[in-house]
Amino acid sequence: MQTGLGEAAINPGLVFSEIDSVIPDVVWASRDRLETMLDEAGHLIAAPELVVEILSPGEKNEHRDGQRPVPWDHRQAKLKIYSTYGVMEYWIADQQQRKVEVYRREGGLLKLALSLYAQDTLTSHVLPGFSVPVQHLF
Repeated sequence: MQTGLGEAAINPGLVFSEIDSVIPDVVWASRDRLETMLDEAGHLIAAPELVVEILSPGEKNEHRDGQRPVPWDHRQAKLKIYSTYGVMEYWIADQQQRKVEVYRREGGLLKLALSLYAQDTLTSHVLPGFSVPVQHLF
């Protein structure tokens, strides 16, 4: 569904600061926000409204995505970065469990709002009219 309200980007680099840079799988930003989040070189330097991470199968990727404990928990680190810099909604899609965790901004922080499974329907506070059965995502 295309509404013209914003744009999605796949694997964009988000450069929040010299030490806080990430490459999420998908982001969505409204047209209004997009105008203020690009630097002169076209890099994204501010938070989009929505960030989506897709956990990758395989031991190496599980460590990277934070599914297995490691000294530096990548998954929690990204959640903290997205929360700190103002992302409104953050989805983590787990292909193996066929589950989507939805984090929403509450009291200035991203907090787990829902865990959705194949039989559920995913909607979004930041994407008006968006609705998809979770089973269609996998």
